[in-house]
Amino acid sequence: MRRRDFLKQSVVATGAGVLVAACGDAAKDLKEGYADARSGGAADPAGSAAAMTGNGLYAISLAQWSLHRAIRSGELDPLDFAVAARQEFDIGGIEYVNGLFTDRRTDEEYLRELAKRATDNDVTSVLIMCDGEGRIGDPDDAARTQTIDNHRRWIDAASFLGCHSIRVNAQSEGDWDTQKALAADGLRRLTEVAAEQDINVIVENHGGISSNGAWLAEVMETVDHPRCGTLPDFGNWDIGDGEQYDFYQGTEELMPFAKAVSFKTHILSADPEGPHFRTDWAGTRYPIDFERLMRITLDAGYRGWVGIEFEGSEVDEYEGIRQSRAVLEHLHEKLKADYA
Repeated sequence: MRRRDFLKQSVVATGAGVLVAACGDAAKDLKEGYADARSGGAADPAGSAAAMTGNGLYAISLAQWSLHRAIRSGELDPLDFAVAARQEFDIGGIEYVNGLFTDRRTDEEYLRELAKRATDNDVTSVLIMCDGEGRIGDPDDAARTQTIDNHRRWIDAASFLGCHSIRVNAQSEGDWDTQKALAADGLRRLTEVAAEQDINVIVENHGGISSNGAWLAEVMETVDHPRCGTLPDFGNWDIGDGEQYDFYQGTEELMPFAKAVSFKTHILSADPEGPHFRTDWAGTRYPIDFERLMRITLDAGYRGWVGIEFEGSEVDEYEGIRQSRAVLEHLHEKLKADYA
């Protein structure tokens, strides 16, 4: 689906809370039913996943992008994302992608069906990844404001579905300090809108300057809002011109602000111990130490959702997700004695 078509077809949000208000008592009941799953405030920045893991270190979720080929080919109906997460992979949390809502009518009826299938399969809606809605740090103030307005409908959808966050991007232009100030302004304003519905705004290292961990950490410090945080992605460290930011350093820099974690995988060994590899946008392979990355994650005190985002091509998506889950489960067993 083209996002402009979704915006025409969806409930038009002229302010925070419009969709939820329009949905009436059903939306209220749904939100209350997910209260534990999406508290996501300063006292519980990981969206209460710790409550779902019991004595575990983290809960495993599944990013919808992991199945984007199956969805785009028509093999998997997006409405059955929660069904696939539980029945194919026994995963209890899902992360939606706004671009994969397809050309179906994404209004109250569609959202209600998404929520029903998640509930019926005992699956928690964790967050919505939002792309293509403008630059949150656009130098033009009107364009920056439009970007904020474009995200309102996703805040409404996230609230309706019971998510704790929307994931946004931090594009801008200019030098280091200019981009930091512009991105921080847009994020602060958007976060204030989202906070009215108890929704977090989280930023992923997603290419360019946003994949510079030091810069994004400075943006978070500048925003300085308990509902604005990061989504460290283990694989997105391409800062441009063929340069890779150190992904262990970057993860360590972003984890103090993390409200979700993306377990990005590309090439996995049949042995959960590895070796494993990631690839950049040019196809170059890099060895990746997932145990080291998960130790950085846990050392930061994070005990929330860890979302599988499989992007490999050497095996099909379903197998890649299963391999990724096996690695995460292996690491959980290996590390739990150190982080009990």
